[in-house]
Amino acid sequence: MSNLIDLQAQIEKLQKQANDIKAKEFSGTVQEILSKMQAFGITVKDLQTSKPAKGGKAGKAGRGRPAASPKASGAAKPSRKAGVPVAAKYRGPNGETWSGRGLMPKWLAALVAQGQPKETFLITP
Repeated sequence: MSNLIDLQAQIEKLQKQANDIKAKEFSGTVQEILSKMQAFGITVKDLQTSKPAKGGKAGKAGRGRPAASPKASGAAKPSRKAGVPVAAKYRGPNGETWSGRGLMPKWLAALVAQGQPKETFLITP
């Protein structure tokens, strides 16, 4: 049976191997990503603003939301495009904003916990 010191030595050895492999593969991986970006016309801005499709393994960021439905205007239903900006619905005392989608932000949760109704912070059109 291995003792703690042997296991720590094995971990250190494996970490070094992993770092060596990462260093060797880094340049090739970057080149592969750049070539795919070029082939698909992806820019750095696209990477910063887009979210993975629903079902992706990106945690909360991967939960794409469909665009607002224009039922009132009778227009066709828009395509499901993640990352579509939504106008702010609530504004805090320090200028913070929230669209009303997703989890309630900490600033608003704190104010509601103090007894203020969240409707107080609605932005009037």
